[in-house]
Amino acid sequence: MSDFGRSLRLWFAPQRVSEEGGTPDYRFSLANERTFLAWLRTALALIGGGFAVDQFFPELARWLRAGMALGLLGAGVFCALRAVNHWVRCERAMRRGEDLPVTRFPTLLSLVVAVVAMVMVVVVLFGWEGGR
Repeated sequence: MSDFGRSLRLWFAPQRVSEEGGTPDYRFSLANERTFLAWLRTALALIGGGFAVDQFFPELARWLRAGMALGLLGAGVFCALRAVNHWVRCERAMRRGEDLPVTRFPTLLSLVVAVVAMVMVVVVLFGWEGGR
């Protein structure tokens, strides 16, 4: 089975992670859990931001409002899914004594948020006269 498939199974049976390797220092496992929770808070903030854009900018053209809202909502969904996957991958790596996994996800997330933020700066500075 692929590494992703194995990680996906562990999302729903995290107790099986303990079957691999040795027990790491608990401080590292707890730090991994705090990181997971931080990613979930980020996901919730992105989802809230997506709803806020959709609800509080009715004067924006529908396509623009929907695009920004869906960008933030999609980033929130991916962030939540990535959080659990990253938690499992890090926990397994620590138990095996391997290097922690590297990810490009923070870069992708930053780019999505930056694009939406730049559009919002333009809207705030110059206003929007478009119809719905």
